[in-house]
Amino acid sequence: MFSSLRQCTSWLHTWTGLIVGWVLFFVFVTGTPGYFQTEITRWMQPERPMVEEIALTDRAGAFDRALDRLQQIAPGAANWRINLPHDSVPSRNWQEFGIAWQEMPPEGHDFGPAGSERLDVNTGAVLPSGVEPRATAGGNTLYRMHYLLHYVDFDLGIRIVGICTMLMLMAIVTGVITHKKIFKDFFTFRPGKGQRSWLDAHNAVSVMALPFFLMITYSGLVFFMYSYMPAGINALYGSDQQSRKPYFSELFPEFNRKSVAVTRPETALTPLVEKAEAVWGPGKVRSITLMHHQGEGERLALTLNRVNEGSLDIHRSDTLRFDARSGESLDPEPLAGGAARTTQSVMLNLHEGLFVGAWGRWVYFLAGLLGCAMIGTGMVLWTVKRRKHHLGSGFEGQEHFGVRLVENLNVATIAGLPLAVAAYFLANRLLPLDITDRPAWEVHSMFAVWLATLFYALARPLHRAWIELFWAGCAAYALVPVVNALTTDRHLLNSLRAGDWVFAGFDLTMWGLAALLALMAVKVKRRLDPARAAAKAAAAMPVHEGSAA
Repeated sequence: MFSSLRQCTSWLHTWTGLIVGWVLFFVFVTGTPGYFQTEITRWMQPERPMVEEIALTDRAGAFDRALDRLQQIAPGAANWRINLPHDSVPSRNWQEFGIAWQEMPPEGHDFGPAGSERLDVNTGAVLPSGVEPRATAGGNTLYRMHYLLHYVDFDLGIRIVGICTMLMLMAIVTGVITHKKIFKDFFTFRPGKGQRSWLDAHNAVSVMALPFFLMITYSGLVFFMYSYMPAGINALYGSDQQSRKPYFSELFPEFNRKSVAVTRPETALTPLVEKAEAVWGPGKVRSITLMHHQGEGERLALTLNRVNEGSLDIHRSDTLRFDARSGESLDPEPLAGGAARTTQSVMLNLHEGLFVGAWGRWVYFLAGLLGCAMIGTGMVLWTVKRRKHHLGSGFEGQEHFGVRLVENLNVATIAGLPLAVAAYFLANRLLPLDITDRPAWEVHSMFAVWLATLFYALARPLHRAWIELFWAGCAAYALVPVVNALTTDRHLLNSLRAGDWVFAGFDLTMWGLAALLALMAVKVKRRLDPARAAAKAAAAMPVHEGSAA
């Protein structure tokens, strides 16, 4: 069937990319904002006040007041935690001074109910929660869509995305083999050449972030490896959920230890925090946790947790342990799994970008946009090639149903999905605050607009649908900051004055995306405008002697 390896890989690259291209585009469009899911949620709840930086000067007094409150509100709890204010990444990971606890689990349950409170550092008084923020699906729901889809069962969603991810990994590898001059072609772009131009664009964006695409695809599979590769677990433990419990208990023993009710520590907390800061640096202690597990005798363990500022191994984050009675240092808790579990945690952290700061997450965000461009140009390239082949076969006056269907799906996906995401943000500001199940209606608004773009693409001429939907997306993103200014007091000028870069950055990003979609609309108009194409074809046609002008 194929005379060479490159022909075989070319066929695999083309069809694996086409079959799952629309799902993968959805995965990238909804997953890329996930690097700012916390900021998106904060923007979608404008009622939340700005967090003010509060210096913890009287540590000993603040710790005593926190312990007094824990003794009052949660005596006999399974664990206590004191949260220290820190500003390692103020726009994302700011944490106020407060307490948290988890009650002892009821009979037949693994965990008990949890609670938390914000405290005044000077008086220990419980701070009011303020105005209740609006109910919203937030950035987390948008992020979850990229691996669970929506309106489908959890297991079905991750399996669909898993199959598509495996095929994408295959498409990436076969693409590198097929395009033997891919790195040379990266520096070549020939505009206005039809199929050649689309291939140049596809090669350029693919090579630009090729390591990112390989990492993000493979690490995405590692996320749900227990679901994608269950054969070994099923063979040794069984396939039902109850039979597999011992496996996960052995793999994650720290989550299965029984707790004993905690009591107030006898040692002072301030010297222990100072010891940790001598190792980690000032202000790098995130929290102090007090817990007592069965089998540890009378020892009450007190754990200091470090602010995560670049550790790839999120499951082995920096901690220091002390005896809560004597203040003596304790050995780190042993974690099961060895190098295999460490490798998995590194892969997960690479995928989510938890180890990077704000600028690193912008790099991830831009690489995600390049992923959208790679998938989009690949899908358009397929239709350009097929239409050219169809016309070259003598079917100029006939419309090929398969090609036309793929073209309409491309329009609704590539031009329509960004418009639908903008509708998601607009719905957050325009839906009534007291509407029942408001978060779900935000999501319904997004998918309703996306479905409408498909009907629009079917009803309009192809070239007009591309242009009009890109312009509609441009207008929608440009309107998001305007609607935000009309419905809240958190408009761009106020955000800049207050130094609130979450709200200011969100508004500016919306306008940046609007400008990008406007540029795409202009480029598509120049490329697909029938009058311009006819004039260009007429100019290229040779004129013979005696022919009419």
